[in-house]
Formats: sequence, structure tokens, C-alpha cells
Amino acid sequence: MINIYSREDLQGMRRACLLAKSVLDYIEQYITPGISTGELDELCSEFMTNNGATSATLNYNGFPKSTCISVNHVICHGIPGKYRLKNGDIVNIDITVVIDGWFGDTSRTFQVGKITKQAEKLINVAKTALDKGIEAVKIGGYFREIGYTIQRYVESQGFNIVRDYCGHGIGRSFHEDPQVLHHAVAEFDAIIAPGMFFTIEPMVNEGTHRSKVLSDEWTVVTADKSLSAQFEHTLAVTHDGEVLVLTA
Repeated sequence: MINIYSREDLQGMRRACLLAKSVLDYIEQYITPGISTGELDELCSEFMTNNGATSATLNYNGFPKSTCISVNHVICHGIPGKYRLKNGDIVNIDITVVIDGWFGDTSRTFQVGKITKQAEKLINVAKTALDKGIEAVKIGGYFREIGYTIQRYVESQGFNIVRDYCGHGIGRSFHEDPQVLHHAVAEFDAIIAPGMFFTIEPMVNEGTHRSKVLSDEWTVVTADKSLSAQFEHTLAVTHDGEVLVLTA
């Protein structure tokens, strides 16, 4: 069942999403060689608290930190800790805040110092893949068109799209229906309608699309240890016929 939210609900959702965006804006200045992922997590957590929000990831099904921080070949759900960023790394920071019961979810991949041309291309393709997925959102259209559009673009650039993880409905809960797939699945027949809130968050791999989960039961890495990049936005389809990117 896909939740349909009211016009009034949009205001609370917009506030949560703008705060999530603000966390990423704030933390960017600290993403430099030498800082640990644990220190970045603490800075994000402090920023959320100072702005009246809590982290949705902290203690979510046992996840131990306030953010997911995924470096280089880590696709998603990286646990912040002692690792110190190095020149040439790429790092995704995934933020989900909760404020007044509303969840705002967004992520970006950042470069650390000077990165390779291939890594730079990967980041740009991941960002463009998200933009193209957003462009595919049409009221009355199928969610599967988002996946078709993203996969076609990513593969045309010589990369692969992760298939084991996807976007999701969001609002009063962290994860709601529908699943928003980033690859082509013809049987996926959910229709986009006014009142829906959901994320699009394509994960783009330099090598194979395959992934595996490490022994901590959270950290997801590329099967071939190639680089991975991701960008995420939360969207609203309004009752006035607009598609809004709430975390832009």
C-alpha cells in the first residue's frame, strides 16, 4: 500500500528534507584528508541535534551511527569509525533526519582532495543518473520508467547500476512502499500519483553491478572492489501536479 499524503503534509515533509540537505551542506567543509568517518558522523549528529532533529539511522535495526558513510568501494550502509580519509578517496554521506515525525533523506558523493579522472567521471555519471531519474517522474506514469531511464544512461557511460538496493517511499516512516528500482523491471507496475513522497538514489559501480554484505551485516561493497558512487533526493508529487525535489 502506497501512502497518499495531503497538501498540509507537504509542509512538514519539506522542513525535514531541507534540514537533511543542510546537514550535507554543512559537512562538506570538513571532508578533507585526515578526518575520520567517525568524526564526520559526530559533526553531522551535533548539527542535527542543534537544529531540533534526530537521526533516523541511529539504532535503526541496530545500526550504530547517525549517518551512513561509504568510502570508495563501499556502495552503501558504511558504518562511520576510525578510517581516516585519504587524498584521492571518494565518500558518500547519507543523511536521514526526523523532525516533528517527518523523515527527510538525501545523500551525496564527495571527492577528497585530488581524485582520478575515472573517479570524477563516476561521480558525474551518478549525479546525472539521479537527474535523469527525476526527469522520468510523470504523474500517471509508471515507476518502472525511472529504472529504465537510469539503467540506460548508466550503461551507456560504461558503468553499471546496483540492483540489490533501491529508493523507497518515505514520509511518516523511514521506509514505505513503493520500492523505487533503479534498473529495468517490466513487471513493476506501480503508478505515480499526487500525494506520494519517495526517494530516488541510484548507486553506480565502476565495475560489476554485483554487491556483497560484510560480516558486520551492514556494510555493502562492490563484489569486485571497484569504486561506487551515489546521489539521493527525496521527491514529492503534489496535488497541484508538480514534481518537487524536496532535498534540492
